[in-house]
Amino acid sequence: MTLPAASQHRLPVELAGMPLALTLVESSSTVALRKQAAQLLQEHLGLVMAECLYVEGSGRWLGRDSDDLQFDCADFNHPYAHAIRSGKPLTLSVADARIRLDHPGFQSQLAALKGALQLHVLPLRAVDGPREWLGALLLVGQPTILAALANDPGMVAFEALLCRLWSRLAREQGERQRSQVLKDSLAKLNDGARRQTLADQLADDLLGQSSVMQILRRHVIRAAETNLAVLLQGDTGTGKDCVARAIHQFSGRSSGPFMAINCAAIPEALLESELFGHSKGAFSGADHAREGLISQADGGTLFLDEIGDMPLALQAKLLRVLESGRYRPLGASEERCADLRLVAATHQPLREQIKQQRFRADLYYRLGQFPITVPPLSERRDDIAQLAQSFIADFCRREGRDEIGITPAALRLLHRREYPGNVRELKNIVDYACAMTPEGADIDAYSLPGEQQDTASPQPSATTTPHGLPLADDIDDLRQALRDVESAIIRQRLCRFGGNRAQAAQSLGLPKRTLAHKCQLLELDTK
Repeated sequence: MTLPAASQHRLPVELAGMPLALTLVESSSTVALRKQAAQLLQEHLGLVMAECLYVEGSGRWLGRDSDDLQFDCADFNHPYAHAIRSGKPLTLSVADARIRLDHPGFQSQLAALKGALQLHVLPLRAVDGPREWLGALLLVGQPTILAALANDPGMVAFEALLCRLWSRLAREQGERQRSQVLKDSLAKLNDGARRQTLADQLADDLLGQSSVMQILRRHVIRAAETNLAVLLQGDTGTGKDCVARAIHQFSGRSSGPFMAINCAAIPEALLESELFGHSKGAFSGADHAREGLISQADGGTLFLDEIGDMPLALQAKLLRVLESGRYRPLGASEERCADLRLVAATHQPLREQIKQQRFRADLYYRLGQFPITVPPLSERRDDIAQLAQSFIADFCRREGRDEIGITPAALRLLHRREYPGNVRELKNIVDYACAMTPEGADIDAYSLPGEQQDTASPQPSATTTPHGLPLADDIDDLRQALRDVESAIIRQRLCRFGGNRAQAAQSLGLPKRTLAHKCQLLELDTK
């Protein structure tokens, strides 16, 4: 389009016609629309400046797409507030604007303009739906050009088209944003549901419904989704090896090998060869080449238990494997590559070992990309019954025994015990009790290791008579004292006869039914 002569400056009707209308319609966003509209007006009208500002979501501020400058719609130190508040166009000279209006941001817009030029601020309002303010159009040019725009039908049509397209695009963008928010929310819900399903499946391997175990299973699933190195910390016997295997089984490497080694169980001289392998003749006795665990774990997971016992020299070599994936077998002339995921475990306080210069700080931070703490049994006592039942079932499978039950009295004693050895100690106790329980009988309190001494007849002491009875002066509840003595005697006889109530009853001169009744009253096998 050819720009009209200065004496004939009017907006041509075709400005709102097909060519320019198509240019606006093709805008894919409100930002692109505002930029296109300002550019069309400036180019086809010969304006010095044309800018389209927008009212942000709250309706309080006018913003510019070109920078983060904002204009408060309630601040009348700039012309946009006057136009928006009155709902009418505003025209004034640059010179007048510099004198009357002192908004810093607005004055920066005028800095490069000549005082003889005029400003024309046109408020833009939605034409469809709610009559909300969309923004404002700033036009700067010669007074003759701006005067010709006052009632020009082409400009009126252009303004209407601009507002209509702006409203439509704003609605579409809002719908797209809401749709994306909904999509993201559903994705998060689905992702959360998927992780919870996996965590529930993991409950078959990592037993327990306590809150700490539910948290642990969720952490395991999160760790399994990454390739980060995992550092398992926790007391001895908490089951860190089971957690390591679960991470592997639920990871993308589950089809690959799972190789494990206890760094504390292998002499320092052999540990390097076990990990890195060696070539033939690398040392005395190396009659043939051997692959190390790092090579065997390629494509899978390498589990290093008791990493805190690894020698410092070997720690440096392991760090290089983690950082570069490269290693050199003992006696080899060439390096090899391994793609593996490392899971390490320790019960030792590695931070303290770092202070004592017994563990490398750089290796610690490289190992601890995804730290997980495995809780001790003292923090999950509610899981003891489920763990005990699982260990009993496992014992019966291993030993070919018929199903063995466990009495509530035995469970109560298990629940009250302390477990310095954690889950491993509980398993050993249950295995012993299973072995001590006769065929066809249930595990009772007297079958548990340590309970025989605890439930035997009281030994004479400063507070008991030579027959093991409490001193009369120490008894303040005769009924309870008699119950305690009777309970101790019955436990001792049951222990002597391996839980056989018939023999125990006969030795005590009681009918079997009477003994069973006393066991019930004394809570030896009931809740």
